Amino acid sequence: MPPYPPTRTVDQVDDYHGTSVVDAYRWLEDIGSPQTRDWIAAQQRVTARWLASSDSRDELRARLTKLWDHPRRGAPWRRGDRWFQLRNSGLQAQQVLWTMPSSDAEGTVLLDPNTWSDDGTAALTGLAVSSDGRWMAYARSDHGSDWMTWRVHDLDGDRDRPDVVEWSKFSGAAWAPDGSGFYYGAYDPPDDGGTYHDLNRDQRLCFHRVGDAQSADATVYVRPDRPEWGFRPWVSEDGRWLVVTVSEGTDPRTRLYVADLDAGGPVRPLLDAFDAEYECVGTVGRRLYVLTDRDAGNRRIVAIDADRPGVADWTEVIATGDDAIEHAQLIGGRIVVVRLCDASHRIAVHALDGTWLHDIDVGGYGSVAGLSGRQDDATVHVGWTTFTRPTAVLAHDLDSEETTEVFAPDLPDLDAELVTTQVFVTSTDGARVPMFLVHRADVASAAPTILYGYGGFGISLTPSFSVPRLVWVERGGVLAVANLRGGGEYGTTWHDGGRLGHKQQVFDDAISCAEWLVASGRTTPDQLAIQGGSNGGLLVGACITQRPDLFAAAVAEVGVFDMLRFHRFTIGWAWTSDYGDPDDADQFATLYAYSPLHRVRPGTAYPATLIVTGDHDDRVVPAHSFKFAAALQAAQAGPAPILLRVDTSAGHGAGKPTSKLIDERADVLSFCDGVLRRRGD
Repeated sequence: MPPYPPTRTVDQVDDYHGTSVVDAYRWLEDIGSPQTRDWIAAQQRVTARWLASSDSRDELRARLTKLWDHPRRGAPWRRGDRWFQLRNSGLQAQQVLWTMPSSDAEGTVLLDPNTWSDDGTAALTGLAVSSDGRWMAYARSDHGSDWMTWRVHDLDGDRDRPDVVEWSKFSGAAWAPDGSGFYYGAYDPPDDGGTYHDLNRDQRLCFHRVGDAQSADATVYVRPDRPEWGFRPWVSEDGRWLVVTVSEGTDPRTRLYVADLDAGGPVRPLLDAFDAEYECVGTVGRRLYVLTDRDAGNRRIVAIDADRPGVADWTEVIATGDDAIEHAQLIGGRIVVVRLCDASHRIAVHALDGTWLHDIDVGGYGSVAGLSGRQDDATVHVGWTTFTRPTAVLAHDLDSEETTEVFAPDLPDLDAELVTTQVFVTSTDGARVPMFLVHRADVASAAPTILYGYGGFGISLTPSFSVPRLVWVERGGVLAVANLRGGGEYGTTWHDGGRLGHKQQVFDDAISCAEWLVASGRTTPDQLAIQGGSNGGLLVGACITQRPDLFAAAVAEVGVFDMLRFHRFTIGWAWTSDYGDPDDADQFATLYAYSPLHRVRPGTAYPATLIVTGDHDDRVVPAHSFKFAAALQAAQAGPAPILLRVDTSAGHGAGKPTSKLIDERADVLSFCDGVLRRRGD
């Protein structure tokens, strides 16, 4: 165990509904203070020394770099006569936006974010093109922050306009039908020094007219009486409807508001209750096609008349079924539906009346990484990915029902035969939890294994390609991806089964999966690591504080560890829909029972733990990671290291440049490789 830098404690005690809770590391919440910066630097030196001792780190970085260096493309999309596509030639720091005269043309570079900063930390994080292909709004984010600054590009003249729209967050943009401007969500500027930790409330829906200063932007809709509400704008393809999805934090239940743009009407409620999920997937005339879980846990699609939106007047178009509908889109006068079948995607094409027409054959275990097409298109473009293959681009002709692979990624120098299987683990309450296993075909006995999970916010973990995972598997390791409760793999019921008062079930599911991996002979506790990020970081923290004996290593990235104060920073208040509110006495008891920071027990032998965060993370503020690392280091009774890795000019993960990703993943893999192979020998 390395010598850790001293971490001072403070006499901070808070009263929660009659329970006194010590918060000895409260001072680490002030990330900008000289004391905190000095502490971070000292922690970084300890971590750097330990990682530098790894025998495999340089080898892993070289292999990551080699395999990362392959061309990547997303599904192309069209506006007017112009086509657009995001591409990366291999090791470019950021994806580059290309424009083409046709979907299969080579085209030219339109926006290259790699020219925006010297260190590659400026990223393209928002994009919207007017329906005629004349105007483009694009958003830039710096250093991994969620804050976005919008600019306007004249596509005819291929030049930026002087427009600058700041302090936008958690919102896309939607162009008015005439291209005069775009709708977007914005917040008031944060106070001085509060850019990365102040609460994000009171979002308003605004309209920016091309050529105007932002100070002249009109507020289209705002609810001062509902500071937690957020607004996501979308304009129908025919230009008639502005559809506003109203959310309250991360609660999946939404409201739908509309404005009849043809009639110049104001924004008005269409579905005005947070009683279910509602997502408009397309319109035909005055009919809105809506994906909802109202009376359908696996979701269904209904048609709603804008003049008679009452439930009694809905027309069911596609009924709920055994597989949850994750996404739908009106393309070519049909409805293209993406369903979840045991955590893998399947795609079907339906008529507008719901009649099934045909399936799009995309293969076995995999995920839709992109789906594009307009209502007057005859072709659907699909990005399709698996655990062992990067995203391929497919073109599906809706009339002939033929599918063509138009972009096939080629990985350099990969000779290993890799296999993907799926098992079902019985959890503590008898539920069957799916888990994917990825490994080399010749791996038959117990091997170093990384168990990855998330389990929250209705987010599904479907098969997806990752170079670091591939490198791990290529070296003889096993990747296990568990589809825990709290996710959306089996619709609303699966999500509800792992949130609020049922959150402990998520950790029980993960522990059951870990125990199965050991009992089945796939690995041993000395060769087992658990990994997760964000809400998955919470998962890791909870599992190692509840079952430290079950894991040899843990990697907790940008995690939520302080379940009593998460709601006091940036967008953390929004997570109460999944976690509960510590200011509520009953929900406090549930949160306090599993809060990783508060479950750390002195004198316990914890697994080797690498805690990863970014100094500009304004979603899950890095104080969570700082306090948890300090508590684990103070409590550790075993020989395993507790390390903190803080990336500079980095946030929650989005927009991180390729060079930083390679460095970070080399550190994570060498940590797991070093710990698990050393323990397994």
